Amino acid sequence: MGLATEHAPGVWELNEKLEPTLRELGEHGDIIRTMQRSLAADGLERDPMTFRIHEGAPAAPVTGRVLDKYLANELGDNLTVVVDGIDGRTHHIANIDPTQLEDARIGGVIEISRAEVTARQSDRTIATIAEDGIYRPSRHLEQAKFEGRVPGGNYEGYVDTHVRRLEALRRAGIAERIDSNQWRIPEDFESRAAAYDARRTRQASVRLLSAFDLQKQIGADGSTWLDRRMIHSEVTDLAPAGFGQEVREAIDRRREHHVEQGDATRARDGRVFYRRNLLATLREREVARVGVEMAESKGLPFRAPTDGENVSGNFTGTVQLSSGKFAVVEKSHEFTLVPWRPVIDRQLGREVMGVVQGGSVSWQLGRQRGINI
Repeated sequence: MGLATEHAPGVWELNEKLEPTLRELGEHGDIIRTMQRSLAADGLERDPMTFRIHEGAPAAPVTGRVLDKYLANELGDNLTVVVDGIDGRTHHIANIDPTQLEDARIGGVIEISRAEVTARQSDRTIATIAEDGIYRPSRHLEQAKFEGRVPGGNYEGYVDTHVRRLEALRRAGIAERIDSNQWRIPEDFESRAAAYDARRTRQASVRLLSAFDLQKQIGADGSTWLDRRMIHSEVTDLAPAGFGQEVREAIDRRREHHVEQGDATRARDGRVFYRRNLLATLREREVARVGVEMAESKGLPFRAPTDGENVSGNFTGTVQLSSGKFAVVEKSHEFTLVPWRPVIDRQLGREVMGVVQGGSVSWQLGRQRGINI
């Protein structure tokens, strides 16, 4: 391993990297054993050569089944997740914000990728202030004082934050400091700055594809992740082994389920034709069934909204279906289920209003009603 050198018989020099290297190997071994236990809990076994360990968000998106998720440290500020990927590999992904995994159940299907990095406002401001590729803090200070939009009136501190940003970008080779009052920036400054941030970020973005495992999706009456892949023939990224192969087989079984239920027909040549608007039909069917079931416990009648309808009422909770997550919106005489979006989470217990459009809802939040007579 190159961690020790014998200079003479019985005389050894230990490399200064000995302790951290051995510690890292020990931690690596612990992770491998954790991944093997996660697989064994589901009666699965995978070749350790297919294991992939990520310290943060993976460089390329990872899609697969959640095998395990646990706290990464005693503080509980980060989670680690073990994913059985459709790529035939098992992934160990650390340092994920717990809020990103709230709805991800064991057995559910998720996609983990690097969070999208957008251009910073400071970079846009620098590019706007610059003249002929030269940014001058003194000119920026004059303009900031003239506009008077800096909170607290700390104009010098406001401009200094832009200078510090340029200093960081200078070390990355993106900006050049000419003197204390002149910085040269390239024509593609904003895009290069955003690319720099994207390379540095390790923050993960988690997208829940299905809260249900493959077996439940096969017989579900709603629109599932398997249906979306089946309709669009998305199978090229499915490995012929591991979870990828399980998904291929599950799609075949789901297709047979639709044929049996009359939602698809098989031609003599073996081709399968699906009901028109299959995904929307399945979603509406599931929502109607769940709405009736909930009505019995709520003591309120359920009414499914129609496309283009304005819905309003108190946002009282959410329900997770195979078709996705839905918000429960109640009025005094009835309630309805509409597609959920993260933007309404802070409105829990409050009145909300939105327009149903094509299987989604355009929420109108923060608008005050006028006084009506």
